[in-house]
Amino acid sequence: GHLRLAAGSEAGSGAWGQYRRDCLNAWPVLPAIGHACNDRAMIKTLTFLGLESSCDDTAAAVVRLVDGRAQILSSVVEGQTVLHAAFGGVVPEIAARAHAEKLDLCVELALDQAGVGLSGIDGVAVTAGPGLIGGVLSGVMCAKAIAAARGLPLIGVNHLAGHALTPRLTDGLTFPYLMLLVSGGHCQFLTVRGADDFSRLGGTIDDAPGEAFDKTAKLLGLGQPGGPLVEVAARKGDPRRFAFPRPLLDRPGCDMSFSGLKTALLRARDGLVAAQGGLTEPDRADLCAGFQAAVAAVLAEKSRRAIEVYLAENPDAPAFAVAGGVAANQAIGAALADLCDRAGLRFLAPPLSLCTDNAAMIAWAGIELFQLGRRDDMTLAARPRWPLDQTAPAMLGSGKKGAKA
Repeated sequence: GHLRLAAGSEAGSGAWGQYRRDCLNAWPVLPAIGHACNDRAMIKTLTFLGLESSCDDTAAAVVRLVDGRAQILSSVVEGQTVLHAAFGGVVPEIAARAHAEKLDLCVELALDQAGVGLSGIDGVAVTAGPGLIGGVLSGVMCAKAIAAARGLPLIGVNHLAGHALTPRLTDGLTFPYLMLLVSGGHCQFLTVRGADDFSRLGGTIDDAPGEAFDKTAKLLGLGQPGGPLVEVAARKGDPRRFAFPRPLLDRPGCDMSFSGLKTALLRARDGLVAAQGGLTEPDRADLCAGFQAAVAAVLAEKSRRAIEVYLAENPDAPAFAVAGGVAANQAIGAALADLCDRAGLRFLAPPLSLCTDNAAMIAWAGIELFQLGRRDDMTLAARPRWPLDQTAPAMLGSGKKGAKA
């Protein structure tokens, strides 16, 4: 639905109205990095506002740390599916404008749902990258404004770190653990040793699974968002009808590839169209089922290899977590859960609302980084690229903006 400001004074009523009035009266400058500002890191309770705008979901959330346990007080997500539906994918310019229009409304609603005002917030965490630069910039500027107006600590968060730390938000998982981060734009295995300590064991060398799902949906005329629609169609199909490849399973290591799988589906589709003049609904269902089964098989086998590498280094911490939008796929989740059950590992997957992009994970990552002493100031920049493992060689090459992954 649409979010609207409550009627009231010209500045607006409620917590957000008070914030706007405060902005007219004072605009203090944030302290330099490394210095405390309303610093409450040593007390047992921390309440953070989180902002997320890296792709096509505008999100705000309030998360509280109480005696070492996380509480999600509110989590607001405003999607943009309707805005991009006619284009078959996310249009960065449209996404950025929508973020700029909706961020303040999402913040107001998140504060209202949490039952706190900005005076009850101890810090502001915001996705500073990676992502579509216009959307990331919208979030960073909004967070800077709130932090400056209220004299609050500002924490720039890597969007991928938000996903990777979600098991600590939901289940209090201790470090270290193995993470499969699998989403629309990313796919990598990570050993997570700390809130800012990640080691990549492998990843995709081309398309991410979520990207492949979206392209498959487009090829088959299913619409967007592609992942959920492919999954629904696959439930009615026969995964054995089409013998799709399992890329890179014949090579050692944990790296993956999904571009060739997408091409194989395209050729199968074109073969059907040429032979019978079009696609039937059973054809689409079988294509989706075969494609999904191939992705699940690749992820399961590469996960098995990653588990072996991880346990060789961390035999006393047998935990495997999955996060990101593709983690919501039930067939993939079931394959990974079965793998962990056979290997004797604890398997963790977040609830659906925390698989996809959200601001609760950003607020939590901000809390974790705040406790490590991290602070940012007005020089915080939006970053289109920001690998979690800064020491690993780039998987997808580098450009003027740095390593892609």
